[in-house]
Amino acid sequence: MIEHVKHNEIELAIIIRASFNKDGIEFVTPGEYSQQLAYMNRPEGYRIQPHVHNPVCRELNDTMEVLFIRNGRVRIDFYDQDQNYLKDGEVATGDTILLASGGHGFTMLEPTEMIEVKQGPYAGENDKTRFGK
Repeated sequence: MIEHVKHNEIELAIIIRASFNKDGIEFVTPGEYSQQLAYMNRPEGYRIQPHVHNPVCRELNDTMEVLFIRNGRVRIDFYDQDQNYLKDGEVATGDTILLASGGHGFTMLEPTEMIEVKQGPYAGENDKTRFGK
């Protein structure tokens, strides 16, 4: 199952639930997103041709991040760009979430391990504005 978390037609996040299953490849992000996310399910022996990625100059004005929930459960609070609370959601073991826009905060609902992937280079504290408690 793929869920698109939206507020007023603005996509805040895309969640690929652990239960999602489909043969082949499914890109869940539009081509213009600065972070691309796809689900792949290939049979034994399937071969992806060796390749290199060409240097392409890209200008990024946003940071999207992907979280892979290895185990545990997390509540995600979603905010708009003006730091107004919108809604919350939950991800759990095996889920993957792409945080596409707005702000977000996390509360671990049980011990949790997750892996985060986002664009670099990391700008330290200049990379984000913290707000709330």
